[in-house]
Amino acid sequence: MISLIRHLRRRSLLRRPFPEAWLGYLEARVPFFRTLSPGLRQTFLDKLKVFAWEKEFIGAGGLTITDEIRVVVSATAVQLVVHLDLSYYDALREVIVYPGAFKLPDRTGAVLGEAKHWGTVILSWQSVLAGLRNPDDGHDTAAHEFAHVLDRADGAFDGTPRLRRYSHYQTWASVMSEHFRKLQTGQRRERQVLDDYGGLNEAEFFAVATESFFEKPLQMREKTPGLYEELKRFYGWDPATGA
Repeated sequence: MISLIRHLRRRSLLRRPFPEAWLGYLEARVPFFRTLSPGLRQTFLDKLKVFAWEKEFIGAGGLTITDEIRVVVSATAVQLVVHLDLSYYDALREVIVYPGAFKLPDRTGAVLGEAKHWGTVILSWQSVLAGLRNPDDGHDTAAHEFAHVLDRADGAFDGTPRLRRYSHYQTWASVMSEHFRKLQTGQRRERQVLDDYGGLNEAEFFAVATESFFEKPLQMREKTPGLYEELKRFYGWDPATGA
């Protein structure tokens, strides 16, 4: 019943026109939006408006949620699922946005982002903008946290999201484990492409690899081609060529 209600709700949201003002936010703040082909752009806009209207956005630390924040944050989430289904975000209920770095009761020191088990993503607006302003440095907090949501879609933060086919799991496990171990042991090629934080555990490896896949696709394709191909098969597109 919940799935049917969600499906009907999304159909209703899709019929609503895309707000003209939102295009200005995308053009000004989201560099990758300008690179999308006309067909892919329409798919992106359809998914973005559903995500932006479906999820609850909550301002924290004195921040007021504006349409600009809602649209730009939604864009960072939808980039990951342009060739996937929005069902990967079914368990995500709310996005909490702070103006800058923030502290959490269960963490020491300030953080820039966090994905929670219970369907919440917490982001720093300042960090979201920084990730978008530098689209090729391999660091994108929003992409990192939303990758955790994709990972969690099958029930656990374990570095393996719900793959397209059952037959893909064996190769995924082999490739991801290989590069995870190489990053942990400081192999040069992995460290040229991936942040060391990805060596913490398999979940962080997938999130860090996702950041690099979208931000440093050419380097990843050259230095760690097996990892690149596996992520390309999952995400369904090739950011190195834009196809």
